[in-house]
Amino acid sequence: MANNTSSNNPVPNFYRASAADFKKIPGSPIAYWITDDVRNAFANGTALGDISSPRKGNSTSDNNRFLRYWPELCIANVGLNLASYSSEFRWIPYNKGGGFLKWYGHNSYLIDWQDQGRAIRDIPTAVIANESLFFQPGLTWGTVTTKHFSIRWFDEGFIFDNGGCCIFGARELRPYLMALLNSSVFPLIIGSINPTLNFQSGDVAKFPVITNSTISPQVAANAASLLGFGRLDWDAYERSWDFQSLPLLTASSEPTPTLESSYTAWITQNRDTIAEMKRLEEENNRLFIDAYGLADELTPDVPIEQITLTVNPAYRYGKKVASGEWSVESGFGEELETRFRQDTMDEFISYAVGCMLGRYSLDKPGLILANQGETIEDYLNQIPEPTFMPDEDNVIPILDGDWFTDDIVDRFCQFLRVTFGDTHYQENLTFLENALGKPLRKYFLKDFYASHIKRYKKRPIYWMFSSPKGSFNALIYMHRYTPDTASIVLNDYLREFRAKLTGRKEHLEQISISSTASSRDKTAALREIEKLKTTIAELETYETETLYPLATQRVEIDLDDGVKVNYSKFGNALKKIKGLSKE
Repeated sequence: MANNTSSNNPVPNFYRASAADFKKIPGSPIAYWITDDVRNAFANGTALGDISSPRKGNSTSDNNRFLRYWPELCIANVGLNLASYSSEFRWIPYNKGGGFLKWYGHNSYLIDWQDQGRAIRDIPTAVIANESLFFQPGLTWGTVTTKHFSIRWFDEGFIFDNGGCCIFGARELRPYLMALLNSSVFPLIIGSINPTLNFQSGDVAKFPVITNSTISPQVAANAASLLGFGRLDWDAYERSWDFQSLPLLTASSEPTPTLESSYTAWITQNRDTIAEMKRLEEENNRLFIDAYGLADELTPDVPIEQITLTVNPAYRYGKKVASGEWSVESGFGEELETRFRQDTMDEFISYAVGCMLGRYSLDKPGLILANQGETIEDYLNQIPEPTFMPDEDNVIPILDGDWFTDDIVDRFCQFLRVTFGDTHYQENLTFLENALGKPLRKYFLKDFYASHIKRYKKRPIYWMFSSPKGSFNALIYMHRYTPDTASIVLNDYLREFRAKLTGRKEHLEQISISSTASSRDKTAALREIEKLKTTIAELETYETETLYPLATQRVEIDLDDGVKVNYSKFGNALKKIKGLSKE
């Protein structure tokens, strides 16, 4: 804020400024609180729009129709890293803003650009803006923010939205500009142009850029390192189309690491990365503060919760951490560390399920089966001798008991043995369950699918066939779905499960009338018989009213239609996703 008390202005909260001072700021806003240093920045700097091209993009008028969360689609239909339009691909990466995230990320959505967006162009209310800049690399930010402004790097191949404005051009200067707009200098100065949380391209274009040959190389080098850290962090999770494998599996350098030692090694790496990013951001802040002459108004400090890495619990969970409460050695405190450990084990399980269904493999990085209708044969063509074999029929039961040899708990335990060996298997399982806060089977029954829905933004790629009260559940991978899948679930799993329950009930009925059984055993048998009767009746209703009619329909799906459309075709056969139909 401007100095409002001095020898020339002795009255507190009374400001004095000349019209000439206002003219230094583009648009001459009456920002009476602005200091001389900020005014001088406008006078001495070059408008960002004079050295680059800040622009806003499309408005499709119907994002529900034309946008998809990228995992929903066949990866073969997605054009990544394109320098120009190619009719080979229907779906193109789309910048549409996103929350507070610096340097890299929020690369999540695709736009239907078939025939160069003909269907969008046919909508009278749609806007195709700055088309000459499509597919060019640049910087992007979310127009509307709730916390802090942040800008990110993106490579060639994107189309952009009016909610994800972009800066193009200035190729050599781009790392410097990215660092400048992510610095503490930017929000102070931009506030004189636009004091709101809505950052339009026209406002950003007015920002004064001061370049300095002394600091520019260091700032650009720091920005390159920060971009590298941001990219690695974004790609370390399944949300990224460049996700290769789970870092947890390769974090430890021990010859035979345990799950706990691998987690500890990964946490140590993360803390080092967080500390280094904090150092680099603060160094850039110091350089920019000096260049803009703002030492009296700003400090270079960056709060730890503003180091925007997913591996940073303070940022991830939105927890403000007081100065001195965090260190590389001690971490973030018990609450955040416990929550992060739980989520990491949840991510380990998610990756394991991806390997069970053939989306990922321990033997090859990146996506394996990610196109509609791909089969186990397609998997084996890529990986003839897999370390961990995916499920053959694309159906994995999730039940309250070990009723099938390919039950999800059994499959996960096999995965745990393959990834961390037999020697410390029980120790690894105990660590996992302690981190989750519950037994593995209970986690799969109660938490796994809700976590998957959240991870995939209510667009799950693994679908859960589920009876009304959840006594029967079976997981499938939608990219491997065929019109016969529902019949496989019905005949090989639901009916088989019901038959096993019926057999168990008949066995208990013999105990209940046996002359040699104890009174206690008879009572327990009768109690379990009643539960089994209820469950069997539930399964019979699910079969006759829901799953059998569905299986006879042999439903076709088209991944281009997205999860929302395809999921709804299965009605009550699948686990309900709250709010899906309203989105």
